[in-house]
Amino acid sequence: MHVSRRLREQGVWEPYESSLVLDFLAPGDVFVDVGANIGYFSLLAASRVGPAGAVFAFEPDPDNFTLLTDSVAANGKQDIVHPIRAALAAKTGEARLYLSENNLGDHQIFAAEEGRQSRAIKLLNGAEALSGRLQRLDLLKIDTQGSEYGVVQGLMPLLTSLPTRPRVIIELTPLSLRQCGSSGRALVELLAELDQPLWIIDHLEHRLVASSIGELSQWCDNVDAVAGDAGFMNILVGEGPG
Repeated sequence: MHVSRRLREQGVWEPYESSLVLDFLAPGDVFVDVGANIGYFSLLAASRVGPAGAVFAFEPDPDNFTLLTDSVAANGKQDIVHPIRAALAAKTGEARLYLSENNLGDHQIFAAEEGRQSRAIKLLNGAEALSGRLQRLDLLKIDTQGSEYGVVQGLMPLLTSLPTRPRVIIELTPLSLRQCGSSGRALVELLAELDQPLWIIDHLEHRLVASSIGELSQWCDNVDAVAGDAGFMNILVGEGPG
């Protein structure tokens, strides 16, 4: 009802974010897609990084994962895109994925709503999963419906050990983060450890708005102060275009 419908009708999903992915990548680059869903951004990145580059796509839901792998094959990108059927987290283990009936991009690893069916999934520590598989990382995209803090926590040893810090595009939803046991403020403060510029991705005006740890943390606190407020934004950690 969401991603696939938009792709059928318009041929693009999140146009501005798509343009940023293309702007931030070049042939030979490495892209990591956490919460890859059906593979739209993974394939978009593959078209840019080419055979000399690599895309690592993490998706825990078996139905979405099948669509992801089918799309990779249909587009002839098997040598570039490496699909992994797992969710990233702070620790390797197992969890339940709670399924949304009408939005296959809104599955969550926590039970925020009653009545959601669930499936057993594998959790991987990101640094351990990617160690030895890449020597560089140019762009990291994380969209995991509230579990972003654990994803970043698990990846942090890898991110801080790389010669060059990658750009990070990540969803910031205080309500979902809190339901998953973290908070928007905690995620912002964790991302600040990368010591990179922070930007709000403005999907309406198609621009990046410079921000700060304090401003983003205050915004998260303001959202948290309103019961049930599901406000969210995508942010960029790293240098802007050009």
